[in-house]
Amino acid sequence: MRADGVTGPQLEDPLVARLASGKETSWLRPQLDPAEQSLGACSLPAGLVEDARRRFRRFAPWFADHFPQTRAADGIIESPLERAGALQSRMGELLGAELPGTLWVKRDDTLPVSGSIKARGGFHEVLQVVEGIVESEQLGAAGSDGHRSEGAAGVRALRDPATARTLHQHGIAVGSTGNLGLSIGLLAAEFGLRATVHMSTDARPWKKDMLRSRGVEVVEHAGDFSAAVAAGRTAAGADPLTHFVDDESSLSLFAGYAVAARRLAGQLAALEVTIDESSPLFVYLPCGVGGGPGGVTYGLKQVFGDHVHCIFMEPTSAPSMVLGVRTGLHSEVSVQDIGLSGSTIADGLAVARPSRLVGEQIGGMIDGFVTVADERMAALVSVLDETHGWRVEPSATAGAIGPWRVMADAAYREARGLDARSMARAHHIVWSTGGSMVPEDEMNGYLQQGRAAQGIFYA
Repeated sequence: MRADGVTGPQLEDPLVARLASGKETSWLRPQLDPAEQSLGACSLPAGLVEDARRRFRRFAPWFADHFPQTRAADGIIESPLERAGALQSRMGELLGAELPGTLWVKRDDTLPVSGSIKARGGFHEVLQVVEGIVESEQLGAAGSDGHRSEGAAGVRALRDPATARTLHQHGIAVGSTGNLGLSIGLLAAEFGLRATVHMSTDARPWKKDMLRSRGVEVVEHAGDFSAAVAAGRTAAGADPLTHFVDDESSLSLFAGYAVAARRLAGQLAALEVTIDESSPLFVYLPCGVGGGPGGVTYGLKQVFGDHVHCIFMEPTSAPSMVLGVRTGLHSEVSVQDIGLSGSTIADGLAVARPSRLVGEQIGGMIDGFVTVADERMAALVSVLDETHGWRVEPSATAGAIGPWRVMADAAYREARGLDARSMARAHHIVWSTGGSMVPEDEMNGYLQQGRAAQGIFYA
């Protein structure tokens, strides 16, 4: 029964009942429409991802000028893909089951400027807003050489003091549990925009402090993520010069996330990794409101089709996306409706109500969902540090258990034609998020908590 008194057969589903119990749960879907069919059924604009890719390319010189850590990659914002053999061995020991195939970690915790999966989407929307302002104000319509600046935004115009003054008149606002606000706030401030981040109680204090130190206005709200988004949307609506970044329904964020899929394809190709029917790809994506993993899934299905299996990883206390997709209610249902709090140690995943955009457009492409207990995510922080020296936030560890959940579900693998031979050649990518910007004392606290929590593997 929902908190508002509404009942329905969707909420009496045995899977929903297990979610409501707060127990770790897996729903790996034995039947899924072909990727080509699902992509064809989407109403998303054609060329959405390519447009975002080109925008990142146009702004690459600007990033290289403003953020020294991006210069080695000529201003391209990307994270490494790293083999995780030691983690694979240690997890096999902890779980009593050897994982066939190869385990990798996509290190978005080290993404330049603002290390998290949310950074790509947040950066992209800020870039699109800046382009829109420059274009609408006819800034840089002709450069000093008499020619219009390259690209729709006229990136060269950003060097003009008049452009800086104009940008400062405009604002950008967002509601966030932490990492999206961090990415948007840091980049918007660098462009000189008036940046406001509405943050829920789940956001870590150090993230708020960092934003304020860069001149970003941080507005704190007593409620959860949805409350912060609603408050931000209302406040921005009262100012015609302020753009609101809506994490629940933004196509611009979504497109920015999706660019990561093509970059990943390039990384795999460079490593001479082939993805096909006999060598499938499994990607385990941390999920909050759903925009980040939804965008990546959309991009991956475009590139790899039916040979990629995308699994969304959510906290047991905030399984909003699996609840929305399973019931078909999407943003009309909240985890509070089934008695869960929505609060979690994984602050970036502390979302009670999922994105309707992702649920409706991408829901049919998601191969499965796995929920993870806070204690397990905490323990995995220390496991990643012990095996590879990788220091991450709890939300970044959510995917690490995923490959073993897939291997434990023989019915799923049989239904999807994943036999022992193909699984021996499979590639499992755990998508990380958040960690490189965490203050040392905060990280030491995570590690101490994680070591104490490792008993969950022996319970």
